[in-house]
Amino acid sequence: MKQLFFIFSLLLIISCKQEIKNPDFLIGKWKRVNSEGPKETFEIWNQNFNGLGYSLQEKDTVFKEILSIIEVKGNKYLQVTGVNQRPTLFQFTDQTNTSFTCKNPSNEFPKVISYWLEENQLKAKVANDDFAIDFVFERLK
Repeated sequence: MKQLFFIFSLLLIISCKQEIKNPDFLIGKWKRVNSEGPKETFEIWNQNFNGLGYSLQEKDTVFKEILSIIEVKGNKYLQVTGVNQRPTLFQFTDQTNTSFTCKNPSNEFPKVISYWLEENQLKAKVANDDFAIDFVFERLK
């Protein structure tokens, strides 16, 4: 009887464990609403979790990065390409259905990148030990 109870409990625990998928809340076109100066900043995320971040000043692109959520050897990473000579990987360290944090302690800036959905806004923070930049995006229609 004890074995049956143990097996039933184990099956219940396994079935209740929810696997968190890629962050669906990112998908869409977003415009930064807390920009300073004459720049406009955008992020576009598609269904396969590839994204493009860019800033425009008037009609000129003054910043561009390629963002991808990838898996390497069973670990999930945010890959940032176009800022450094080689792609930079930030390992996911925390994730819910509406947020994630990823880190790369050996990168100069940022060391930590966080995204979360708050009300109808996409928020992000890039930071190291001494400095942080907050982003607030609204979805474009």
